[in-house]
Amino acid sequence: MRPWHWKGVIFCAALVTTQAWAGKEVGDYQGLPEGLAAAATAYDLAQYKADRAELERLLADDYTLAGSNGKSQTKAEFIADVVAPGSKTTYLAITSQVSKVWPDGAVLGGMADVKGWDRGKPFTARIRFADVWAKRDGRWQVIFTQANTAP
Repeated sequence: MRPWHWKGVIFCAALVTTQAWAGKEVGDYQGLPEGLAAAATAYDLAQYKADRAELERLLADDYTLAGSNGKSQTKAEFIADVVAPGSKTTYLAITSQVSKVWPDGAVLGGMADVKGWDRGKPFTARIRFADVWAKRDGRWQVIFTQANTAP
């Protein structure tokens, strides 16, 4: 498993302790501005369901993912990993959620425990993540993610 990849499955953007599994795979976005809350929920679901079109819409063209291995991924590289054949998230629990919001930006993050399949191989991971959101042309998009494996 490539730990930097599964940040996305976490995906993050979460605020309050949440447990998620089939049918309940999003964070709790109470208290966020309405447009940001909707975008964060859509982003969680897009990662969980490996929805390429939604990921294309919700990630900025200049998106960067900085991962545990010291390497970065572009938007295209991250999406390719999320939608790769044989990859599926089967469990996601987000805890220790935090949010910092300002008029045209936000940081949403926390801890995520994830299980699933990565290109046909089972994996389990605990990841600390932070997604940076920006409001551009009236819509919220993720512009940067930092994700690190946690003990």
